[in-house]
Amino acid sequence: MNVLTLHPSLRIRIGVGFVNRLVDSMITSFMAVHLALAWGVAAAGVLLIAVVALGVVGMLVGGHVADLHGRRRTLLAAEAGAAVTFGVMALADSPVLASALLVYLGYLVNKFAASVALPANDAMIVDLTSPETRKGVYTINFWATNLALAIGALVGAALYSRFAVVLALASAATLAVLATTYFLIAETKPDSDVVRDKPQGVAAVLREFGEGYRLVLRDKTFLRLMVAGTLTLAIEFQLVNHIAVRLATDFPEQRLLPGLPAVDGVGMIGLLRAENTILVVVLALFSAVLFRKVTDRTGLYLGTALFVGGYAVLAVSDSGWVLMVAGVVFTVGELMSVPVKQALLANLVPDHSRTRYMAVYNLNIRVAQGLAAACITLGAVVPAWAMAALYLALGVVIVRQYRAVLAVAPAGVAS
Repeated sequence: MNVLTLHPSLRIRIGVGFVNRLVDSMITSFMAVHLALAWGVAAAGVLLIAVVALGVVGMLVGGHVADLHGRRRTLLAAEAGAAVTFGVMALADSPVLASALLVYLGYLVNKFAASVALPANDAMIVDLTSPETRKGVYTINFWATNLALAIGALVGAALYSRFAVVLALASAATLAVLATTYFLIAETKPDSDVVRDKPQGVAAVLREFGEGYRLVLRDKTFLRLMVAGTLTLAIEFQLVNHIAVRLATDFPEQRLLPGLPAVDGVGMIGLLRAENTILVVVLALFSAVLFRKVTDRTGLYLGTALFVGGYAVLAVSDSGWVLMVAGVVFTVGELMSVPVKQALLANLVPDHSRTRYMAVYNLNIRVAQGLAAACITLGAVVPAWAMAALYLALGVVIVRQYRAVLAVAPAGVAS
């Protein structure tokens, strides 16, 4: 798909999403370290749990508000809040204030604002695409996301010793995003035939909020897709959870190529993550050609099988080259299945509740992180082959969920 053929607002939103993820990668990757140095490791964990919890609230609030009042208004409010809080954090981390508490409070509010914007941004992409173009658009967005995360991590690492400068850059970038949204982005919320009276009082507002999400949670097809997405993410997060621990503790140091230094488990983790990022950025550019003969349904099933199979190998192998080949396999599976899965989600959600659906779906990240963390404990008491078998079993569950969704999907969805 040619980016130039996309709707102008869609091109802008993909670009804005790139900047937002680059900024988030610059900050988030090192915020845990910053908090640990200021407050201690134990306290930093508790503080970050509060950030995650408030982020969940922010996503639900953002989904509700954007469905009622529009995507653009929600994005403007959230992006303004993010820009201001980045500025406050930069000032708080500078010698002028040197307040670790203010840095944390700014980060807390900043992540809430970013979470409010996330469902509206996701829904806007759906608003501006058709079922025929969504897979191509999500492939482009997937490529842009991975490139942004990689660049952001590198920039953040290079400038971490000057964290106030990183925060000031983040504030300036978010102000640019805010100006772009204000001047170049139009409202995309579909018109609704339902005329609602504005609720009066806090109780009425909360009742309307709960009713909107109750309807989402009654959609069994959507919940099946969410289960599949959550389990897929839980497997993906193994690379920085159980698999990372296994490699760091059990991987025998070895030389992958003559003349190069030997690689230990920690180095192997870095190589696998770098390989994944590079392959996604390069192969996504040619995915339309590479997978042109693969139907969406086959891409979803085969891609999931390759993805899960690759991770199963990562769970048991102690050969550096076998692990690298497995990295190629799961990355190809990821490229085959992710755009199809995202397009399937977009095609299934109803127009009048898109951001609520996107808000609930994005909660799968938090659930998957919890499952992945639990696998660290599980991996300490069961053998490596059992963890590989668990990944394969989860793969079967994922495919079964996709089959159930496709059985009731609208005509033309993932054919």
